[in-house]
Amino acid sequence: MNTKSLVALQRKYFESGATRSLEFRMKALKKLQRAIINNEAFIEAAMKLDLNKTPFETYMTETGLVLEEIRYHMKHLPKWIKNKRVKTPLAQFHAKSFVAPEPYGVTLIMSPWNYPLQLCLVPLIGAISGGNCVVIKPSAYAPETSKVVKKIISETFASEYIAVVEGGREQNHTLLEETFDYIFFTGSVEVGKVVMAAASKNLTPVTLELGGKSPVIVDETANIKLAAKRIAFGKVLNAGQTCVEPDYLFIHKSVRDRFIQEFTKALNEFFPDGDLSEMPTIINDKHFQRITQLIKGEKAIIGGGFDESRRFIEPTVLVDIKPDSPIMQEEIFGPILPLMTYTDLNDCIRFIRGNPKPLAFYLFTSSKAVEQKILNSCSFGGGCINDTIIHIANSRMGFGGVGYSGMGSYHGKLSFDTFSHYRSIVKKYTWIDLPVRYHPYKDSNFRLLRKLMK
Repeated sequence: MNTKSLVALQRKYFESGATRSLEFRMKALKKLQRAIINNEAFIEAAMKLDLNKTPFETYMTETGLVLEEIRYHMKHLPKWIKNKRVKTPLAQFHAKSFVAPEPYGVTLIMSPWNYPLQLCLVPLIGAISGGNCVVIKPSAYAPETSKVVKKIISETFASEYIAVVEGGREQNHTLLEETFDYIFFTGSVEVGKVVMAAASKNLTPVTLELGGKSPVIVDETANIKLAAKRIAFGKVLNAGQTCVEPDYLFIHKSVRDRFIQEFTKALNEFFPDGDLSEMPTIINDKHFQRITQLIKGEKAIIGGGFDESRRFIEPTVLVDIKPDSPIMQEEIFGPILPLMTYTDLNDCIRFIRGNPKPLAFYLFTSSKAVEQKILNSCSFGGGCINDTIIHIANSRMGFGGVGYSGMGSYHGKLSFDTFSHYRSIVKKYTWIDLPVRYHPYKDSNFRLLRKLMK
């Protein structure tokens, strides 16, 4: 079935009203939950082939997060879907006012390759909860996981409700030529601009989950051992191919050497006897070559080795980095940590504010004053104080960017909100009709109006 026919089929199905009831949405979430559990072995095998992910990391960063999100939606959807009563101004007496969530209609979800299951299915959960039909476009860069996503969806749902379109740039272009009611995109800034430009032709609302260079600051009051361990975790997770990975580090000069020692110890704990076989690999040759080019000419104090035959790069720390170094000009998306020292926190703030707003920010400190200074001076999508990455794993908080790192947010209730349009409705009663607003405008009515509206 071609794209145009698929979108037309879904629009017809949506307009039938079939997806609107709470019962339908809850059943769909339950079916998705069951399908993921039943296909867990296929998911693990696909992740191993695409990214060399272990079952542990696959569940922690992909399957487990999706199942947790489904459970959260199933628990709260009966409340979310209800109309919300709001107060009515006295000037509109007598009436009832309420806000009613309604589905957008036929939606498009375009997902990336770095977390090819989670970043595809978590938005889908929001679209299902919102009562929409969905076309999913997984990334061609993770072909095995893309096949599994298609298997799960095609065996679980009719294509008139939810369908997967596989392929590369040509399919992306074809999909963006269609008229959708909402587009949810996760990927690079460059492609995000293309998506937004295409959406603007039909005034289609969008959520853009992008990325950028997410900074880390470790000050002299931080718990250095724990900071090193948690930053190392954020860097080696998925081989650094995470949109909220700690991209580069500002560390106070007085604790630099100790941090490097503790970072080395953390890596030795993570990978006993130097066995790095369980660490994920870089997704493809293109990205492998890009990252290794960024390392060239830089001083590696930890790691720096790579194996081109399997697209593997060691966890690496670079020192003596200059702000204008090539590695500081683009998002690394790999297990490389450029390290820069500082003595004045204001220098770090000026550098961060002089660049596009990042998707994440990580601060390691025991000083509440430093904590407040950073929060009050730097804009970013989200982040952690004294940890990395974990803020994205809480369904009670939204996840999203700002500026060049994206627009809109999702997870939990915000996923439902993202895929719902909230209609404001006033139901006016007919047993009384105040004459104040009607012509002819009288002085007596004007005085009454001023009393009612103030």
